[in-house]
Amino acid sequence: MEHTVRIGVIGGSGLYAMPELTHIKTLEVDTPFGAPSSSVVIGELGGQRVAFLARHGHGHVYTPSTVPYRANIYAMKQLGVRKLIAVNACGSLREDYAPGHVVIPDQLFDYTKDERGRTFFGPGLVAHVSVADPFCASLGQQAASAVRQAGGTAHEGGVYVTIEGPRFSTRGESEIFRTLGCSIVGMTTCPEAFLAREAEMCYTTISHITDYDVWHTSEAPVTVEMVMQTFQHNLRVTQQAVVNLIASLDAEADCACQHVLDHAIMTAPHAVDAGMIERLRPILGRLYPNA
Repeated sequence: MEHTVRIGVIGGSGLYAMPELTHIKTLEVDTPFGAPSSSVVIGELGGQRVAFLARHGHGHVYTPSTVPYRANIYAMKQLGVRKLIAVNACGSLREDYAPGHVVIPDQLFDYTKDERGRTFFGPGLVAHVSVADPFCASLGQQAASAVRQAGGTAHEGGVYVTIEGPRFSTRGESEIFRTLGCSIVGMTTCPEAFLAREAEMCYTTISHITDYDVWHTSEAPVTVEMVMQTFQHNLRVTQQAVVNLIASLDAEADCACQHVLDHAIMTAPHAVDAGMIERLRPILGRLYPNA
């Protein structure tokens, strides 16, 4: 592809409305999984070329269940992205993770129910990718440092439970998630993180807390108005953290995340569907260079 970019950011469209972003170009990208949720904005930030994509589309038109996750990740891979930074709003399930703070989780609990497009693989090419540790530890540590450098409070570690949405949790669900040991709750990190792993990208999420969900009896139950008020408060810290993180990255640095398919393909070589290899060329090209 004409535009090669090693660092990608997926978040809200307001995230990249920052003065530090220069030399901006907008690309319309197509994939075998349809169009991504928005055009891709490419620019220079922190001395690096970066690709930005609005997860919910421009104007926030996709629900968490209808975001074209596979198209979004494929589009980033097609551009050459190796390090992928996600940004999302979340609710806190812990007293010490307060609204206005940022969490860099290290674990995921997938509580979604609809079919969101959970894998790139299928009949003719079967792969079982390890997601025991679903986030890139190195990228996560760098993200936490970037948040602190921006003046924010960063918590490293915790279980992010992804719910279906678009509704918020009931009090009963919120309490059960707390009992299960979850730390924060959101609606979009699954299957995004799993697809990024299949695409052999380093992936982390900067999760900024907007509310205490509905378990905290001394706080009002979460509402859209509450979320947006705190979201605006969080936005500048998050933007600056992204700038700091991108400036600190070695975009070409190798990582185990970029080799997870080495031992994941189960289909025998003679039985691999050539059409699947072609369909997933940006992901599988290094494994099947002559196919």
